[in-house]
Amino acid sequence: MARHAGWYRREGDAVPEPAAVLFDIDGTLVDSNYLHAVTWHRAFRDVDADVPTWRIHRSIGMDGDELLRTLAPDLASETADTASDLHSRYYLERAGELTLLPGAREILRHLHEAGLRVVLATSAPPDELARLRDLLDSESVLYAVTGAEDVETAKPDPTIVRVALDRAGVTAQRAVFVGDTVWDMRACTKLGVAAIGVLSGGISRGELEADGAAFVCDDVAHLRRDLHRSPLASLL
Repeated sequence: MARHAGWYRREGDAVPEPAAVLFDIDGTLVDSNYLHAVTWHRAFRDVDADVPTWRIHRSIGMDGDELLRTLAPDLASETADTASDLHSRYYLERAGELTLLPGAREILRHLHEAGLRVVLATSAPPDELARLRDLLDSESVLYAVTGAEDVETAKPDPTIVRVALDRAGVTAQRAVFVGDTVWDMRACTKLGVAAIGVLSGGISRGELEADGAAFVCDDVAHLRRDLHRSPLASLL
């Protein structure tokens, strides 16, 4: 069996090579970034760390340990662990406030029906991921899911993207990542995965493009309308 530019050739017939779309969840499919920001703010305040909410928002999507080092570098290790635990507790207490972003379920189903392998590529911890998956209610269209147990360090470290590619059974050239933060874009750039940025996480178009986004749109509902203009067009 020979492979040529995204196709397998078998017994005279060209068969499309598998392709995948990798989705971040927080800020991309679920409107959760601001809840993360306010619950981190409460957690920092409870350990007597003065960190403005706007600075926290700028770090949402970053690996948790890196977020703590960036925003509160003077915290003792034990105090930083306490802040992390408090954030998780406060976030889960308010998880009932989470809502889907426009078009979240619809784009997952649409791309699945179009023949792509749909993967949730996140490093969310198990309890948070369970809430997010319940809210998405799209298990039947998912090919694979990653989580915190799959990596030691989250984005911008590219490991979670590499794990998602492995789970999907595709190469970097046969995948597109959809995310909302510069950390998503940087992780994808390191592996040569085309990245689509959405503005629904609160990060600007210019910043997403500067860190590697090949296409930027408001949200996944907008992306579904403009698939033909996005990097996903080459996979469909």
